[in-house]
Amino acid sequence: MTSFFHFAINSKLAYSKSAKPAGERQTPSSNKPFTNHESLALPMAIEQGIWKIGDKPEKLQPSGLSDESLLEEQVMHDIAILDADWLLIGRQVRTDFDKFIDLLALDGDGNVIIIELKRNKTPREVVAQAIDYASWVVDLDASQIGEIYREFAERYGRTHDSLEAAFEHRFGVPLDSTDIQLNSAHQLVVVATKLDASTERIINYLNDHANIAINALFFSAFEDAGNHYLSRAWMIDPEENQDRAVSRAGAKQTWNGEYYVSFSEDRPWEAARQFGFIGGGGALWYSRTLDMLSEGDRVWVNMPGVGFVGVGRVAGDKVRADRYVFKAPDGSGTYASDELPEPYPQADAMRSDDNAEYLVPLEWEYTVDRRNAVNEVGLFGNQNTVCKPKTPKWDHTVKRLKQVWAIS
Repeated sequence: MTSFFHFAINSKLAYSKSAKPAGERQTPSSNKPFTNHESLALPMAIEQGIWKIGDKPEKLQPSGLSDESLLEEQVMHDIAILDADWLLIGRQVRTDFDKFIDLLALDGDGNVIIIELKRNKTPREVVAQAIDYASWVVDLDASQIGEIYREFAERYGRTHDSLEAAFEHRFGVPLDSTDIQLNSAHQLVVVATKLDASTERIINYLNDHANIAINALFFSAFEDAGNHYLSRAWMIDPEENQDRAVSRAGAKQTWNGEYYVSFSEDRPWEAARQFGFIGGGGALWYSRTLDMLSEGDRVWVNMPGVGFVGVGRVAGDKVRADRYVFKAPDGSGTYASDELPEPYPQADAMRSDDNAEYLVPLEWEYTVDRRNAVNEVGLFGNQNTVCKPKTPKWDHTVKRLKQVWAIS
């Protein structure tokens, strides 16, 4: 009997930001050149495919989407088709200049995402339209965004009738939390079934030279024995684009190279101190940011509601908590997550990969117990498990913690 499964290539465009001397070419994932016989400065075409695995791989035939509005309907059913860490808050949102934004969403920081379907518009039209919408979105206050969601929920029968309830249900934190600044920044996403070279050039230029956070997400459709499939590809890494999100306050200051980490109070802090780790999970929104960390990075750990409790350097890669091998500091043995000196209920082997708890090993420079946490007015706070803050408050926080803990 032949067994098979389906998979989709979900890839990014390889793009060289500027022409390089002959013999050097940019890699898609870094700024380091690799040797080649020719330079490249133009966007590269990309092909998405799905293969059925059996006795031999069989490529499925593209079926095409006759109408991009079908994508809008699919997104209405599940916005995870675009991004699992977004909350849909509006559809066909009327602006003050009597135009309609296709879709409007929020991320877990309260930033607004403007989603525009390309449909039959030219590259200049769709990008200009998205920027035009952004000029309206940037001035929306909390009450206006709340009203947009209320009308959306009423019209389309959403489970939660208020933005506050929907946000807390989706992200697990109240919208009025001090860590959430609603519409403090925004980004633009163009959704299409194909991406032409002109659109690529415009989007790359706006990102690289105009500091406008705009991305493109395009889909391909496939069919196999009456079953239909969608494959998607981002033009720019979504996390990179989120980092560029346009702030209402203008240009952000330079990042100081120090990472912020949130370690919730219900996680085993004394075990984390003893065995050297940080963790997060329960949803992709909380675990995915751990991927930002590389060996040697320094992190400052805050326990929301308690205060800052430690600083250390990353000593390894992210791993599921239930599969992590905890090594005793004195080298006396190893432990599984259910053998730690205090409970770690989040390390549940039954959770799916999306909802699992993940750990990153650390070498601590300094830690304190909960009673001695540093909690002062003016210190930075954020609900993300890991982030790269670019605010004066973060600079102040790092300087203050260095002073209190006598760290150079």
